Amino acid sequence: MKLYADRVPVALRQLVTDILVVIWVYLSIRVALWIHDVVEKLAVPGRKLESAGSGIADNLADAGGKVGRVPLVGDELTAPFTGAADAARSIAEAGQQQQEFVAQLALILPALALSAPLALVLFLWLPLRLRWVRRAGVAAAVRDDPAGQDLLALRALASQPLTELAKLGPDIAQSWRAGDSDAVAALAGLELRRLGLKRR
Repeated sequence: MKLYADRVPVALRQLVTDILVVIWVYLSIRVALWIHDVVEKLAVPGRKLESAGSGIADNLADAGGKVGRVPLVGDELTAPFTGAADAARSIAEAGQQQQEFVAQLALILPALALSAPLALVLFLWLPLRLRWVRRAGVAAAVRDDPAGQDLLALRALASQPLTELAKLGPDIAQSWRAGDSDAVAALAGLELRRLGLKRR
């Protein structure tokens, strides 16, 4: 797998990785929005409960008011209606509380679902990407300067796999120490390719 990855140009790998990260973030946002919509549907029974409880309480209060106008026994007849209206208001409050709980849940669950994918992007992919951008930017700035090419060659000698260095010849390190311009250019080109850059 590593051998296959080494054959793929760095710039292409970076592009594919960037596209996959964008797709990953987009899908994560879509999943979070879907969770929000699903949880929001749980508030429907609460809304119905609140509406029904409020309606019953208003009707009972109205009926109690009418019964209360009956001479002599009106006050005694009003008490059951008032108690029933209070119970209906309690049902309406329970429905409202259920809606508030669902609203909080509709914020918390999508946030939790989105936090893990975004954390992977922000704390794993983004630092690596920024580090590559910084290194590639410095390499691009110095690649045309002879001293910069020498630094790139030194970097290649220090960081490139021995198999890659051996492809340049068995005495590549000796040639670099001797100041051979072809060896320096070959090593610098190797390092530039590792960063996804081309020699000019």
